Amino acid sequence: MPITTVGLDADDTLGHNETIFRMTHARFAELLAEAADPAMIEARLAEVERRNLRLYGYGVKGFTLSMIETAMELTDGRVDPAVIRDILAAGRDMLAHPVEPLSGVEAALAALSERYRLVLITKGDLLDQERKLAASGLGDLFAAVEIVSEKTCDTYGRVFARHGSGAGEAAMIGNSMRSDVLPALEAGAWAAHVPYVVTWAHELADALVGNPRYAALGTLADAPAWLDGVAPG
Repeated sequence: MPITTVGLDADDTLGHNETIFRMTHARFAELLAEAADPAMIEARLAEVERRNLRLYGYGVKGFTLSMIETAMELTDGRVDPAVIRDILAAGRDMLAHPVEPLSGVEAALAALSERYRLVLITKGDLLDQERKLAASGLGDLFAAVEIVSEKTCDTYGRVFARHGSGAGEAAMIGNSMRSDVLPALEAGAWAAHVPYVVTWAHELADALVGNPRYAALGTLADAPAWLDGVAPG
């Protein structure tokens, strides 16, 4: 049977995301410049984020709470209330940031949607992800949208069974080896990695070598040609 369903990641696959977080990281380091050096601030924030993922999940709101917690830890609870105010403002700015699809994404999705059932599969805050999809103008190209708390083998199995004919006849495309490629392959789907200019450390994983169901693509525009050559086996 041919590929019938194509899942696509949202953040850093369809539109800019991590670069916005990086700008806020720099803003946060400036706010705490008197408490610690940038390297220490970055390391502590990463530690707090990892600790909080199981509680807050992914997205701007959890990141904002982690910034506040980091500020409290680095100042022994004596953080200036003005800094807390500025951290909250930074989080609001992220949530209101204009949505900018990556170059060539709309044309690539339009081409894929003519031949496959497209499913957006993304992690993060429900309201923020819905906002970004609506603002992107790409929503009509998708047959379904799944905003999930985590991307696992079971997640892909359920999503591709719900919106298609199973993982064996599906492909997943995204910028994260850890979340978009490895668990999709484990579920029995095909998977392609499309790199973004920067990747969050939590999403890093070793590249695959020799897996016939995996492809490394230059851009999303390469996906139609890759799928043309896919033969289930």
